[in-house]
Amino acid sequence: MTAIIGIYLLILGLALGSFYNVVALRVPAGESVVHPPSRCSRCGTRLGAMDMIPVLSYLFSRGRCRHCGVSVSALYPLGEAATGLLFVWVYLQTGITGQLPIGLVLVSLSVIITIADIHYMKIPNKVLLFFLPILVVLIILTPAGSLWIHLGGALAGGGILLLIVILSRGGMGMGDVKLFALFGWVIGFPNVLLALFAACLLGLLYGMILRVAGRNGRGQPIPFGPFLAAGTLIAYGYGSHIISGYLSLIG
Repeated sequence: MTAIIGIYLLILGLALGSFYNVVALRVPAGESVVHPPSRCSRCGTRLGAMDMIPVLSYLFSRGRCRHCGVSVSALYPLGEAATGLLFVWVYLQTGITGQLPIGLVLVSLSVIITIADIHYMKIPNKVLLFFLPILVVLIILTPAGSLWIHLGGALAGGGILLLIVILSRGGMGMGDVKLFALFGWVIGFPNVLLALFAACLLGLLYGMILRVAGRNGRGQPIPFGPFLAAGTLIAYGYGSHIISGYLSLIG
């Protein structure tokens, strides 16, 4: 049964990941997610069913439009694959419990804002406002402990990043603040602190790799939303184990 549910969630995640690509790329640009239908950005040819099979269409076409040969962004198959695999990962973490929908929604939000922030350097308010009531209701219905833990996570997550925004004077955007407050509501306190630490560490490592490779100049901005998402998912899945292990080391 576990394998069957896992396969179902993988397929569901791949399909939804394709839609999440559309949301992430159209919503920040002020475009509709349903009209016009998906087309090649260069030749304008409407994509058929064979062009929109998650991941496989990209591989079979070798990352190019079948009609004009223009390169297709790797964000498309990566977003699809990440959603499918993370859906399965959430299921393995939670099983069939009230926490499963929360994890799936958290992954969905993470994938959308990651693609949007990479492409536009922007975390769209419309996406956050869509997910806000869903996550608020889900946490109220099935909290992971006291609701005060979740409220503390939201206040700590948003508050810390707001302080960083004020002190850095533009080094980080308010979109990151709102996003991390929502993430903090989901994972609670003190997991939100672990998420921020992991996000900063991942962002630092990524920046160092770019500098060494000569692909990032001094002062060039790096989207932080993807690292907040990655740190949050790490804290969501392994936060209690990491924190208890750390406390046992220092205790």
